[in-house]
Amino acid sequence: MNKKPIAWTAAAIAALGAVYFLGHRHGGVDAGAAIPSANAASGTTAALAVGLVTAKVLDVPVVIDEAGSVVSLNTVDVHSQVASTIRSVEIKEGQFVRKGDLLFTFDDRPDRANVEKARAQLARDKATAADAERQWKRAQDLLAQNFIAQSAVDTARANLDAQVAAVGADAAALQAAEVALSYDTVRSPLTGRAGAVNVYPGTLVSPTGNPLVTISQIDPIGVNFAVPETQFASLLKGLSAGEKVTILPSDTQPTGTVAGSGPKPRTTPEDRAIGKLPEGRLSFVDNAIDATTGTIRAKAEVPNAQSTLWPGQYVTARLRLHTIAGAVVIPQVAVIQRGDLRGVYVADAADTVAWREVHTRYGYGEMVVVDGVKGGERVVTEGKQNVKPGSLVRAVAATRSPAAVAAPATGASQ
Repeated sequence: MNKKPIAWTAAAIAALGAVYFLGHRHGGVDAGAAIPSANAASGTTAALAVGLVTAKVLDVPVVIDEAGSVVSLNTVDVHSQVASTIRSVEIKEGQFVRKGDLLFTFDDRPDRANVEKARAQLARDKATAADAERQWKRAQDLLAQNFIAQSAVDTARANLDAQVAAVGADAAALQAAEVALSYDTVRSPLTGRAGAVNVYPGTLVSPTGNPLVTISQIDPIGVNFAVPETQFASLLKGLSAGEKVTILPSDTQPTGTVAGSGPKPRTTPEDRAIGKLPEGRLSFVDNAIDATTGTIRAKAEVPNAQSTLWPGQYVTARLRLHTIAGAVVIPQVAVIQRGDLRGVYVADAADTVAWREVHTRYGYGEMVVVDGVKGGERVVTEGKQNVKPGSLVRAVAATRSPAAVAAPATGASQ
């Protein structure tokens, strides 16, 4: 029997045993074994580095942003009231005019002649009426002396009354002639800005022709926008309270989550602090909800002394509907969505996290108002993918800061 294979096998086993012993003696581990996160000597778990933010309790205004358009509160198409010829144009296109400023003058020679004729007719009938009055008084004296009959006195009185009526008619005719003459000078019916001038000196105009010019009121100015019918009750309260409406340009970039279907503008705290954004009051809510779109029309009246808003311009109307008192506010990034559920990881005093289901009520910018978290509790904002209920965590500096939570710039109902 050959004993060499057996001896070789025994030697190999002894060598492997020596390697295993030396490995343990020098602190080595089995390469095939899984490396646990727990410290084998102490039995404790290594804390995971996460970003933690403390939930704050604030009074948060609920704000909506809706697409709107700028409209003039008053716009007048200026027409000629008579058929005439333009004698002079007293304004330039785009000129700012005040109520009563002269715009156009027409050829007024026929109307001036009619005024003079009416004045002469009035003077003549006044003289005739004065003579009729003298004849009537003389007839009364003669009647007292029994020189004439009563019928003669009655005739004199009738002549006097006829002449007085003629004088009244002449005065009315003179007034009508003066009114016709006034139509030969066209003045601005309101304070605003003139549009394109459609006539020139020598142009023949008529009441049925094109407008001579259009005057639009610029200050104050209106902004039309539509609000979802779900906000109708809050909108009516805002109308009665004269709620403020901030107007933002529509060409800014979106930021955060905001309500409504309009553009989502981005504004800086500096813009709000120095009042660069036009601000007015809610002045009108329509008397019916549009069943097709599910919205209701509203209008704001905005001071516009600097002409920053222009009729036809697309803007965003920002309106505060109400205020959520004592709201718990956390960063949007802390919320995790799992199907229809939303939740956050909350760290307790021992730095152990637990899953907490929450209901988001209102989001603005990077912040969100939630139910299910108490003020002062810490929520995980970064590293959420590495934790699970019961994990031990340690806080590190977060790259996102929940700044400006007390003054939300944009908002959305959840």
